[in-house]
Amino acid sequence: MDSVGLGLWKIDNDLTAGVVQTAIDCGYRHFDSACDYGNEREAGDGFSAAIAGGKVKREDLWITSKLWNTYHRAEHVRPALERTLADLQTDYLDLYLMHFPIAQSYVPFDTRYPPGWFDDPDATSPAMKPEHVPLIETWQAMEESVSAGLVREIGVCNFGTSLLRDLSNQASVQPAMLQVELHPYLVQEKLVRYCRESQIAVTGFSPLGAQSYFQLNMAQADEAVIEQAIVKDIAANYSKTPAQVVLRWGVQRGTAIVPKTTSESRLKENTALFDFELTAEEMASINGLDRHRRFNDPGEFCEEAFNTFFPIYD
Repeated sequence: MDSVGLGLWKIDNDLTAGVVQTAIDCGYRHFDSACDYGNEREAGDGFSAAIAGGKVKREDLWITSKLWNTYHRAEHVRPALERTLADLQTDYLDLYLMHFPIAQSYVPFDTRYPPGWFDDPDATSPAMKPEHVPLIETWQAMEESVSAGLVREIGVCNFGTSLLRDLSNQASVQPAMLQVELHPYLVQEKLVRYCRESQIAVTGFSPLGAQSYFQLNMAQADEAVIEQAIVKDIAANYSKTPAQVVLRWGVQRGTAIVPKTTSESRLKENTALFDFELTAEEMASINGLDRHRRFNDPGEFCEEAFNTFFPIYD
């Protein structure tokens, strides 16, 4: 898996197929999707067009998707995966992740797809509806998808060390990947170290921090990592942009990153990270920006946006 991929979260449906094809033209081979992003069908159109046009072969691509919260019951895992495969127009996924350690009440495809967070958006007081499903039940159904050849690797998102350790102790197939929020304001050094020592690869989503959350009103204007003087000074020393310095920090600490963009120039900028290397002192100074600031926190946004208090980190 390439250490720099394209995250498809928040890419408008009418742009997705074109962005995927442009990214492939720019050399991207790693794509991070999810049922919940609502644009897998369009991403599949992009992959299919690129493959049909001879730009790339399926085996050259690394395609990741994620199991949504409403499909945690064992009997719902494979149908959810098969829907994702159909939308992405592929016979297999390179990586399938459990999106959150959150189980919600099942929503049939013909009722609503993707299901989102509300159990019934049209209710007088819409809210989430938790479902009591052990994580190991979901994981074992995901393991069966590996045995069936529908998935090459499986992993999890938004887990901490305790959940990872508990899952590993019960799993027949060990988690290959943890995807979590990682950026200089949320370094998560202990979690990354635990994964490294446990041979679990790590992908950081929202690698630029607040940039992913301004349009969602989940970050303040003064929380941009790329506006930090330390980052700007380092960028000037290497004739790079502040964003490139932050992204380089992400890959240099041994994690993969999946920044999102729809701009061709930014697609190219986000992969131009391998002609310079940060010094140990520069890495340490960026680490020192850590504020333990989590922008994507169900303990906050579930209550604010979905009328349900649902902490998973505290």
